[in-house]
Amino acid sequence: MNDEHTTPAFEKNSPAPDPAVSVVGPEDGEVIVLGTTRMRVLEDGNNTGHRLGIAHAVLAPHTDGPPQHRHARHDEGFYVISGTVTFTVGEDSHEAGAGTLVMVPPGAPHTFANLTDEPAVMLSTFTPDLYVQYFRDLREMILSGQKLTPEANVRVMSRYATTPAGPPAGAHRV
Repeated sequence: MNDEHTTPAFEKNSPAPDPAVSVVGPEDGEVIVLGTTRMRVLEDGNNTGHRLGIAHAVLAPHTDGPPQHRHARHDEGFYVISGTVTFTVGEDSHEAGAGTLVMVPPGAPHTFANLTDEPAVMLSTFTPDLYVQYFRDLREMILSGQKLTPEANVRVMSRYATTPAGPPAGAHRV
């Protein structure tokens, strides 16, 4: 019997090359400074087919976060590496210390802040990577001389299927 008829075509072809592996060292990555928050983009989606973005963020003491908001098209994850981050979800506040993971699905109202006297460090994920460009847009806005106000923040959010959720009555607005 002829091998040509018994060997599937995919076995005859040479194997597909392995996908490229991305390695980002401790001093690598794109740095974005937004007021008192320093973010280092570890994966902007270019190596994951835009399925995932990852950023490392350091929030200085007494750093307010964005206005409470909802994402329509992406999940957002926050893993607290050190310090304590206050997450406000609707009207509920959660103190998230080191080792805490907070996952925010599309549609869930949320914001965060570092209300303590110590820096807080988080690893954030965005699936898909849609929101990485939001941080770049904020950086460009600041570099052009515009102030990072809650109103300006909401305006930039709107480009990325994100809408304000409004601060709940009596909650700390961050």
